[in-house]
Amino acid sequence: MTNFPHNALPALPNVCVRALTGLAWILRASLIAAMAVMLFCIALQVVMRYVFAQTPSWSEELAILMFAWCALGGLALGVREGFHVRMDLLLDRLSASARLWSERGIDVATALLGAYLAVAGWRYVDMTRGATSAAIQYPIECLHALAPVAGVLMTVFALERAWRGTPATDGAEKVSA
Repeated sequence: MTNFPHNALPALPNVCVRALTGLAWILRASLIAAMAVMLFCIALQVVMRYVFAQTPSWSEELAILMFAWCALGGLALGVREGFHVRMDLLLDRLSASARLWSERGIDVATALLGAYLAVAGWRYVDMTRGATSAAIQYPIECLHALAPVAGVLMTVFALERAWRGTPATDGAEKVSA
């Protein structure tokens, strides 16, 4: 049996770290693309409305779809990168070891919330199967499937953080009151 310090678990295999880093890169790239598409749709709609007095029927629906991915995908990326909003009032008072285990507990709770989002989201996709969007006529499952996808990503990234014991203030400036 390998002995590990009381506050550490064995390191994740490099293949897992590389896979999760690649997954986060793909997620970040998809969020950038979704944001660009969303902004383009909104700008097009504004120009078409105020300059030509006609708006495309598809631009608002596509912007909403991209916004939903930015919100839900950004939630998952925030879990991985630790840029989510939080209060450290109680954690700052703990010893280093107690803080590490408290952070891990928070990460496990976050993983459970992500798993719930994935399961509940999948049930909602199943309930709305067969419906289409009003203007574009894309399967509405495309919109509703964003919740379970984000839930799975959130779960995976939270478990990674819990395993690695990564503090949530990685690379972030700490603001004191």
